[in-house]
This record gives sequence, C-alpha cells and structure tokens, in this order.
Amino acid sequence: MQSYEYKTRGTCSRYITFETDGKIVKNVVFNGGCNGNTQGISKLVEGMEVKKVIDLLDGIDCNGRGTSCPAQLAQALKEVL
Repeated sequence: MQSYEYKTRGTCSRYITFETDGKIVKNVVFNGGCNGNTQGISKLVEGMEVKKVIDLLDGIDCNGRGTSCPAQLAQALKEVL
C-alpha cells in the first residue's frame, strides 16, 4: 500500500489522506469539510476498487462550486493512477 496526501481545491476540506495499491482504496481521511458526510464517504469507499470510486464520485457538485469533497477524492485517485 502506498500512502498519499491530496490538497483539495474549492471545498471546505483542506486535504485528503488515503492509501491504495493501485487497485483498492483504504484509510480515507478528510481534513475539514462536513465531518459526518466525509466520514460516511470514507467508510463507504473503504475496500472499493479505485476505478469504481472514481466512477461513482467524479463530477459531484456541492452548492454550485463545480466540485465537492467526494469529487476531490475522485480527482486525487485519478492523479494517483
């Protein structure tokens, strides 16, 4: 497993830490953002395939910002691939 830290853009969360072996997502933690929602996202994607997480979360918008905490996780995973 490789650990990553991704600085988010356009969201309340400041950065996301996570691990992946290139196929599976593990240990996702958002720093900042809506605490309950980001904890929920983290639990839901735990053990999921990277591509599936990207497909599910990419393009989600938060209040017209053009991005969201879930979309930023998708972006981070795209950059890792």
